[in-house]
Amino acid sequence: MTCAPSAADTFAFTLAATCGAARTGVIATPRGDIRTPAFMPVGTAATVKGLYFDQVRQAGADIVLANTYHLMLRPGAERVAKLGGLHRFMGWDGPILTDSGGFQVMSLSSLRKVTETSVTFRSHVDGTPYEMTPERSIAIQGLLGADIQMQLDECVRLPCEDAEAERAMRLSLRWAERSKRAFESQPKGRALFGIVQGGAVPALRVESAKALADMEFSGYAVGGLAVGEPQAVMLAMIETVEPHLPAQKPRYLMGVGTPDDLLEAIGRGIDMFDCVMPTRSGRHALAFTRFGRINLKNARHAEDPRPLDEESGCPALRDYSRAYLHHLVRCEEMLGAMLISWANIHYYEQLMAGARAAIAAGRFGDYLAETKDGWARGDLPPVG
Repeated sequence: MTCAPSAADTFAFTLAATCGAARTGVIATPRGDIRTPAFMPVGTAATVKGLYFDQVRQAGADIVLANTYHLMLRPGAERVAKLGGLHRFMGWDGPILTDSGGFQVMSLSSLRKVTETSVTFRSHVDGTPYEMTPERSIAIQGLLGADIQMQLDECVRLPCEDAEAERAMRLSLRWAERSKRAFESQPKGRALFGIVQGGAVPALRVESAKALADMEFSGYAVGGLAVGEPQAVMLAMIETVEPHLPAQKPRYLMGVGTPDDLLEAIGRGIDMFDCVMPTRSGRHALAFTRFGRINLKNARHAEDPRPLDEESGCPALRDYSRAYLHHLVRCEEMLGAMLISWANIHYYEQLMAGARAAIAAGRFGDYLAETKDGWARGDLPPVG
């Protein structure tokens, strides 16, 4: 269940406990509290694919993410505002974070051109030309009614030349200043996060983090990771940046990742995450469980009467046999993707709940080791 609505009319972060670099706390927003570490299910087009929002809440999510780029194209930010805002439109009354749209512009759009002023591009849907400025990105997020908004930045794929990483980082810093000015007209209680860039160059990452900290954002994201680099590089960049981010502000690692990525990043001081992996994997028959990954396409599950996890509190993990899930997958029934996606979101949220409890108890290292041991030992062999 989501936390009870907060009495606060402003955005605030309270750090409750630490265990090494790992942190647990609460982000208070007018629409409710967000317990950290937090995983935000991705609702790209105002829907977490394959799930009802009641299921998202029951899994333990306090906040969801929606996508500025996709909602700008369809149905349009002005239309969503006219219909009462994104919360009413999608039927979610908790906090919503919107990304800036910058990553999708870079990754999905054709014929894009980046200048000091803006990025111009053509829609991947119908080829319609658009221009995105920092000011327009913030305006769109404001029309949607997002509780946490992101500055417009330029994300480069890794590996890349140091000069390209530096160019994009410095442009992102200038766009951060413009985004912050544009955000000043937003209603009280909303928050704006800056985004650290710099590719895989430690000095650039440090410079970006320090400059953003001086701008005094409500929170700070580490962007431009999980874009092609090995996990070791991602973790090294987090370790490089973490000492230069204000300890009293939340830290968000964008677009990450696997359960292992999340736990390793929590151990390095990250508070918030989002990723399409739980639902995308669910649509491809891959379940995440305390036993590790289970590929339900495999024929070994065809006559297995066991659920994915008989001890789970999630019906998708507990109440349906592996044989049935395998059957749904093989028949391409949409229910299969829905159930496995639900199971995955629940597992990710329970992973966060376990991390919060472990940090509060001063045993995050043990929790990390025990969880990884469960994955390594794997599941029991199928019933004969």
